[in-house]
Amino acid sequence: MAEVKQEKTSQSSGSSLSKWFRGMKSELNKVVWPTWPQVLNNTVIVIAVSVALALVIGLIDYLAYQGILALLGAIG
Repeated sequence: MAEVKQEKTSQSSGSSLSKWFRGMKSELNKVVWPTWPQVLNNTVIVIAVSVALALVIGLIDYLAYQGILALLGAIG
């Protein structure tokens, strides 16, 4: 009896695995992939925003550093 149950389990897991792959393939067919120009455009935007944020953060850091130096100079 135990062997029969074990055999059914392996068949059902194989069936569910193939069902999962069929579902995954079906969902991937629904994906709208970007075109190459869209990928390039989005990449340029990400790089530009990253550089701009780095400059803003660097400026804030520099101003904070100068402010702390000014406070320490006024105190000491």
